[in-house]
Amino acid sequence: MKFFLPFFFGYLAAVVGVIPPGLINLTAAKVSLVEGKKRAMVFVFGALIIIFLQTYVSVIFAQYINHHNEIVILLREIGLLIFIALSIYFLKFARKPTIGNEENDVVKSKRSRFFVGMFVSAINFFPIPYYVLISMTMVSYGIFTFETLPEYSFVLGAVLGSSTIFYLYVVFFNKMKSKTSYFINNMNKMIGTITGIVALFTFFNLVKNYF
Repeated sequence: MKFFLPFFFGYLAAVVGVIPPGLINLTAAKVSLVEGKKRAMVFVFGALIIIFLQTYVSVIFAQYINHHNEIVILLREIGLLIFIALSIYFLKFARKPTIGNEENDVVKSKRSRFFVGMFVSAINFFPIPYYVLISMTMVSYGIFTFETLPEYSFVLGAVLGSSTIFYLYVVFFNKMKSKTSYFINNMNKMIGTITGIVALFTFFNLVKNYF
């Protein structure tokens, strides 16, 4: 049970947290549409490495972060600035994606999509407070302890849950490529809107902490 329950709740928490349209899964869908499934999965693999690190750090320091609210506030302030900048970029400056000849971009894409996935995942700070909250909630119910096996099983569950949803996004949009012209034409607006909503949500949470 020390392995199964943390794994199950880590997987479930990741699915719940990742399944709504967000920066990472929408970007994975965009890469899948524009450059193909293989490069989208390279992007996803890069993102999953950062998610693994974020989840592990969250669990290891959960008991400390949970009792030091100023750390969470600092992360939210940094995230607010980043998401405002991303919203402005995607809504105003990003070029409209087009489905081009994949073979012309093979060298560039295979070399860069992995690191783009890592970058996009790294600027998303929300997994840290999210998994801190999940792990502390499990502790309060007696189904999780800060020991090596439960920690790694929880992290593994979170990574596999995230990878499941990312894969579904990639496969779905890749199969629907011929029917997603509207999605392609409005991809940047969708991503910009998502980051804008996240920025507003972060701003209101910061205001509540200050007042």
